[in-house]
Formats: sequence, C-alpha cells, structure tokens
Amino acid sequence: MDQTKLSKNELIKLVVTRVLVVIICFFFAFFLTAGTFGYWQAWVYMAMLLIPMIFVFRYFLIHNPEFLERRMRLGEKETTQKRIIRFSFVFFLIAFILPGLDRRWGWSVVPVGFVVTADLLVLFNYLWIVRVFKENIYASRIIEVDPEQKVISSGPYAIIRHPMYAGAAILYSVSPIALGSWWALIPGLMIIPVLVARLINEEQVLSRDLPGYDEYKQKVKYRLLPGIW
Repeated sequence: MDQTKLSKNELIKLVVTRVLVVIICFFFAFFLTAGTFGYWQAWVYMAMLLIPMIFVFRYFLIHNPEFLERRMRLGEKETTQKRIIRFSFVFFLIAFILPGLDRRWGWSVVPVGFVVTADLLVLFNYLWIVRVFKENIYASRIIEVDPEQKVISSGPYAIIRHPMYAGAAILYSVSPIALGSWWALIPGLMIIPVLVARLINEEQVLSRDLPGYDEYKQKVKYRLLPGIW
C-alpha cells in the first residue's frame, strides 16, 4: 500500500477484508487440521481475539482512522525486516497448524485450567497492545518513520521501549496452551527470538531516522523486561 489516504469507505472495506482473511485462516489452521468443528479450545481462542478486534477497529475508525490506515499497511521496505518476516513465517505457520493436528491425534492433554488461564493472558495482552496503540498513533505494521512522527515516552513507553513487542511475545507464547497443545509450544516460543531480532533492527532504524530517539534510549534503559533487558 502506498502512503495516499484512503476514503472512509475504502478503509472500512479494507478492514472488513482483513478480518475475513484472518477468520478464514483461523478456520483452515484450526478446524481443517483438527478434522472437526468440535475443537472448543480453538473457538474460545478465536473469541478472545476476534470479538475485541471488532470493537477496536470500530473505535479507531471513529476516533483515529489515520492510525487504522497506518496499521493496514503491508509491504515492508527495510531489507533486514523482510528477511526476518520470511524467516518467522515458518514458525508462525507451524505454531498455528500444529495445535489442530495435536487435537486430531490426541498428542497433548492440557488441563482446562491451563487453557482458560492462557486464554485470559491472550486477552489481557491483546488489550495491552491496544493500550500501546492508543499511546503511540505512529505504531505502523511495517518499520517506517512518519515525517511528523515524534518520540513517545509516556504511558507504557515510560517503562520499556517496546511495550507492543512485550505484549506480542507473551500472547504468542501462551497461544499454543490456549489451543490445547504442548507440542506447539516449541515453534510458539521460537517466535520470541524472531520478535527480538525485529526489535533490534527497528531500534537501528529509529536511531537513524527519528530525531530524539537516542536520547529516549538513554532515558528508558530497558527494551522488553524492566530491570533485565
């Protein structure tokens, strides 16, 4: 997508299309591999993500359509980011297909309490990411610096430099458990170093292109884990 602004109707069509694509991908990844629609863990997991997503899209469509358009952009420009995304696709694919196969063949027995706890963590971290979006309207899906972009150092950004990645790391880590699969934890956890690699390269881009970012790094020392890293 280029940088031209979309009309409200065009943006609505784009958002609806993306949501439908996500739903279709979930159905193929979960129910086709499981061989049944009686996969309750997948239904709950989808509800934890899709129901809030609809309200979030509606909120930003009304209050900040520019941000929503920014989040809809695809087509990474940074060469390193392109490589990371291609590499990460393998882990994402396996992490979301394996639970259905696990359900079909009965490889894992994840207690209901673990599944419910993981679903609550998925919901909490999704809402945490939305909180980050409200604080940082420049949070694009691709790595880019808007001409009018400023360094954000308030809210979650006063604690760690990459709160969105922190939420995403936990969300993806617990997703296999929410889907009832111990085996899918292996590719699921491998998504974390991929996010770290993306984060490190993003910091290089921000230091290069965003005035004041190096000063912000001196003020907020930690990237993901307060007091650790």
